[in-house]
Amino acid sequence: MDASILYGRQIVLGEKDLEGLNNLRVKPALVVGKRGVICQRCGQTTSLKLARLPTGKYYCPNCLLLGRLTSADQLYNLPEPHLFEYKKNSLTWQGQLSKYQEKCSAQLQTVVKHGGKHLLWAVTGAGKTEMLFETINWALQTGKRVGLASPRVDVCNELFPRLQAAFAKTPMILLHGHAKESYRYTQLVVATTHQLLRFYQAFDLLIIDEVDAFPFVDDPGLHYAANNALIPGGTLVYLTATPSRKLLAAVKKKELSVSYLPLRFHGYLLPTINLVAVAKLRSQLDEGILNSKIKKILLRWQEEGYQFLVFVPRIALLKPVYQAIANLLKPELKGQTVYANDGQRIEKVAKMRAQEYRYLVTTTILERGVTFPGINIMVLAADDSNFSTAALVQIAGRAGRNKARPTGDVYFFCQDYTRTVKAACKQIKFLNRKGKKLKQDE
Repeated sequence: MDASILYGRQIVLGEKDLEGLNNLRVKPALVVGKRGVICQRCGQTTSLKLARLPTGKYYCPNCLLLGRLTSADQLYNLPEPHLFEYKKNSLTWQGQLSKYQEKCSAQLQTVVKHGGKHLLWAVTGAGKTEMLFETINWALQTGKRVGLASPRVDVCNELFPRLQAAFAKTPMILLHGHAKESYRYTQLVVATTHQLLRFYQAFDLLIIDEVDAFPFVDDPGLHYAANNALIPGGTLVYLTATPSRKLLAAVKKKELSVSYLPLRFHGYLLPTINLVAVAKLRSQLDEGILNSKIKKILLRWQEEGYQFLVFVPRIALLKPVYQAIANLLKPELKGQTVYANDGQRIEKVAKMRAQEYRYLVTTTILERGVTFPGINIMVLAADDSNFSTAALVQIAGRAGRNKARPTGDVYFFCQDYTRTVKAACKQIKFLNRKGKKLKQDE
């Protein structure tokens, strides 16, 4: 077995894999104590009763997604050796940052050179990825290892080709449950946050994109994995347009530094939300009935020629809503449904990006990370409890991300004007006020 597979990693090995490997660091996968079982991969504690197997051994139920760990397993590791060449310049991206982006980029570089934790809070479409390039470039130039992780597979799939184009001469790998390439040792790693469970003190710079997204936001095991994957003294950077209260509290306590950008990369403000009240909306949607107000907008979009996303709060609504839209529009306008566990999700998103589909009817799985130029947005039953304030802000932020069309339509259809909907509208207005002030202060 190639020893480089273990650099900065912690994985279970079979007897054959161990042949020829020297200086391995070994630890038990699970530590069994009187009060419970502690997993050395995800850091979570499970009661003895819940963790006990019929064989009398114990297992960790918290990180099963990465393969079952039992009390009979060992985790093997080799220290990160940084076997990378120092380069004059790794960045092949030819784009140019705005002065606002440059300021955030410079702040980030300063933080990374000293280590610690940092939040880059920028509105959807601000160009967060591009703001990372100079910082990543400095890290690669100085022989450091860089990880960029996201909770969502779709986000990783979108980030990877952009990083390949920006750092064309740097070996990198994409890691997630559907990835086709086997693991190999590279200086730059793009991965889902679940994949971080397999790393141990690997990255000098670890960036978590969409840090407030499910499942990372509420999963202590994934937070443990992120901290565990970082080399002591390294830098952990959080990216988001909608920081959680916990992150904002950490900023207030000065537990992490922050950069803030309320303007999009093209200098335009966020599209405002058009709220439309519809009586009996939920029962109509359940029956596959589109209100005349919804039909009017869809027919206008059909004539204008732009792609659009229609968000629904539950999987059960996908089929009736899609069928109603398909019956309304011209048959040559192709569309599809998509949701988190859709086996063809990646292919459908790729077809939408290639403009083979005019529209997608989707759950919140496409609320963030996936960009379609010139898109229009419709949210049906925006007042449903499945839509959080952060999700609604992210969904609205799908529109207006293209310089050729920096606005775009955003319609929220509601039966009730809930606190969540009010908060989403309020947050966008607040960010736009900040953006206007920034431009006025030039």
